[in-house]
Order: sequence, then structure tokens, then C-alpha cells
Amino acid sequence: MGKLTVAQRQLADLPLTPATLAAYLSNEATRHKWATLSRRLAAIRKWHRLHQHTDPALDQTVQLVLEGIKRSLETEPGLALAFEIEEFKEKIRSIPRTPTGLRDRALLLLGFVGAFRRSELVALNLESIQLTREGAVVSYQGSKTNQYGKPEHKALFFSPDPETCPVRPLQDYTSLLNRPAGPLFARFRKGNQITQDRLSDKQVARTTKKYLGQNYSAHSLRASFVTIAKLNGADDSQIMQQTKHRTRTMIDRYTRVQQVVRHNAAMKLGL
Repeated sequence: MGKLTVAQRQLADLPLTPATLAAYLSNEATRHKWATLSRRLAAIRKWHRLHQHTDPALDQTVQLVLEGIKRSLETEPGLALAFEIEEFKEKIRSIPRTPTGLRDRALLLLGFVGAFRRSELVALNLESIQLTREGAVVSYQGSKTNQYGKPEHKALFFSPDPETCPVRPLQDYTSLLNRPAGPLFARFRKGNQITQDRLSDKQVARTTKKYLGQNYSAHSLRASFVTIAKLNGADDSQIMQQTKHRTRTMIDRYTRVQQVVRHNAAMKLGL
């Protein structure tokens, strides 16, 4: 890590003293959200541990600075809006069966049912898909919580409605590609010419808004998987098997708002 700049002043190279770290955090808090600040602090702390230096974040002065930053910043990032399942199914059925429509239908269904992050979706390859009697298994090279990049797997299952089944649209789309390997979700040129150029994560976001509405983001697919599965009786371990979350913390955050709406005495006032 290079030098750290606080108020245009060059600070000492690592390792940091508690005073230097406190000054750095105070400056960064004026420009960044708590999530960004937390990631940077974690990297600094890890460097000190790996190099067998005292962790400056344990100092009482630094702890006091962090407490002050927490109070002044929004420490809980905004949650992506989750949709209702019937709303989602209606929007999926409306997607035209053009080559681009086949791709977008498969993209949205896979993103939702597989609880994929958009970066994971665009990194998938055709050879990542293995069809089975029950549906399909999607293999990919680890999620962001998988620090060692080990291969991970997610399962998709056939459902009765072919329009909203996550497997059949994927089969239709991969048949259209007519190749054994390469990027799964690829760009189309004018005239529906298929390329081998991988979609970007920004295109996943645009596709989500195009079909589901401007209020939704690409992360709404993942957030909606959690909230809908939870409200339909899935337990946390089943949900985490698909999302690859390592703890229940994010599951609780995703479902908190939905629980407030669905299980609230304000609905029983007789107004």
C-alpha cells in the first residue's frame, strides 16, 4: 500500500500509528460511505496482521473515532427493492421470443432463481451449465464471499409453467447460441447477430430495469429470491445454499422490511 493522503498531507508508509489511522479514517469519512470505509479499514488491519505488526485499529483513540463516524454516517447500505412473485412472473411472460428476448428471459430467471450477483451472471460460461433430469446445475468460480475462489454450484429445477420455468428458457437460449463453450450471456449485433462478447454487469442492470421497472436494480433479483423464499417457508440453511451467504446477517436484513409489511398489527385495525 502506498502513502495515505489526509488533507493533502503525505502520511508515513505502513505500518500505521493509531494517530495516523485515526486521521486517515476521519478524512475518508468525509468522502465515502461506511461500507467503503469498512473495506479499507479491513485491508489495513489485515496488512498489519500478516506482517505481524500491532493492529492500530485496536487503539482506544481509533475506536472512539470509528464510533463517531458510525453515528454520523448511514451505516446500513440501502437495500435493493424486492418484487412480488406474481408481478415478476407477469413481466417475464411479456418478454418477446426474439433472440434478444430469449437471452433476457434466461438472464432474469437465472439471476432470480440462482440468486446470482450480476458480476457472477456475466462471468458464466456455456460449459458452466449441466442439464440433469430434475433441471440444471450451474457451476462457477466462487462468489465474493469465497475468498479462495473454489468452484461453487447452484441448482435450478423445472417448474410447470414453461414461460417462467428457469430451465426451459435457458435451454432455448443455449440452443440459439449453437456453440459448446464461451460466454453464456453474450452481446447481439444489429440484425440479431450473436457475438462472443460477454455482457457487462451494467447491461444486467439495464435489462432488469427494462423489463421489471426503473425502481428495480440487478440486485433486486437476489434480494427477491431471499425474501420470497423466506416468506414461502424456506429455512435459512436452504436459502444460504443458493445465495452462498456465510452468515444469517444478510438473510435477516433482506427479509426485515418484508416482515414489517406482512406481519404487522396495523393491518388488523379495521379501518
